[in-house]
Amino acid sequence: MVDKSNFLYPQSPYRGDFTPENLVFNANLQEFAQQVNYICNLETAGKLQPEEAYQRIKVLWKQLKHSRKELAIGENTPQSDKESEG
Repeated sequence: MVDKSNFLYPQSPYRGDFTPENLVFNANLQEFAQQVNYICNLETAGKLQPEEAYQRIKVLWKQLKHSRKELAIGENTPQSDKESEG
């Protein structure tokens, strides 16, 4: 039997450069994508007004940006570390 949670909230394995921060951000990004998908489906079905859908996605986007900033994703990439050594 398929677990309902796995069906409703699928998660793909992380395959990038492993750091705890990257793993957490990847989970946050997947959550963002899943929530946006639900909002779009509700709007398409007429259950949400377009402006309400936009506002909800905007809030989710701000949360994702805050997560990225707090985790310092993209600030110390291997490429920028190599450039600063030279």
